[in-house]
Amino acid sequence: MSFKTIVAIIQSKDDAERVLNCALPLATRFQSHLIGVHAEALPVAYTSAVGFPDTEFLQATAEANKERAESLQAAFRSRMRGAGLSFEWRSLESFSGDSAHSGISSARCSDLVIAAQRNPHADATATADVDALLYESGRPVLVVPHAGPPHDGTYRRVIVAWNGSREAARAAFDALPLLMEAERVEVFVIDPPEDVEQDAEASGAEIATALARHGVAVGVTSEASGGRSVDHILQARIAATGTDLLVLGAYSHSWLRQLLFGGITRTVLQSMPVATFMSR
Repeated sequence: MSFKTIVAIIQSKDDAERVLNCALPLATRFQSHLIGVHAEALPVAYTSAVGFPDTEFLQATAEANKERAESLQAAFRSRMRGAGLSFEWRSLESFSGDSAHSGISSARCSDLVIAAQRNPHADATATADVDALLYESGRPVLVVPHAGPPHDGTYRRVIVAWNGSREAARAAFDALPLLMEAERVEVFVIDPPEDVEQDAEASGAEIATALARHGVAVGVTSEASGGRSVDHILQARIAATGTDLLVLGAYSHSWLRQLLFGGITRTVLQSMPVATFMSR
């Protein structure tokens, strides 16, 4: 099992470096075909004071969009030059100008999508809508954090957040290529069932055994929440163990949010301090 087609969502120069710092080493290790995807917004036809379309504004906007797209394409090709990898660049246009929305069709035909976490301090148009990728593409998404030192896509210590759900199982098995490379994988269960023998699925014992059959160096750890929020528990565990990758099921915003882990999808997309591999 491997990631043979990787889609890198590149919304702006703010996230291009972080996404490519992760995507390029991964593509090199797995000998993947790497696709860079960027979208620009279609110019909106504003009217002038006399009621006619402002053609000068339309032209200036179109030229600025083209210049930005060409600059990102040049940066992408510069990083790919000499890498010895198969790659392509896709420049798209849409009304929103969001590269994640525009890249969904490309993502659906890939093994892995890599995108940057939304930077709360950046312009709203500078980062892509990762939610769209998670809920619409049907493919796993590796979310690169917006803060902290750049990462090279090598994950040595991994936490698999586990609650026995379909989403958690999908994420764990989708992440197998990365788990098999890791030095240590921890299946982490919050508020485990009282009778572990009768509920091995929810306790993490069964998934750990299944992962071990693939050669994953895996163990199981559990912790009682004691009234603390799940995202705070996970972040504390990540800090305590030196974890550099979290594997997590992505949950919808319906009743599933009430399940364990269901309420932290938004937290991951906004502020999780390490890379997060998510599937749904």
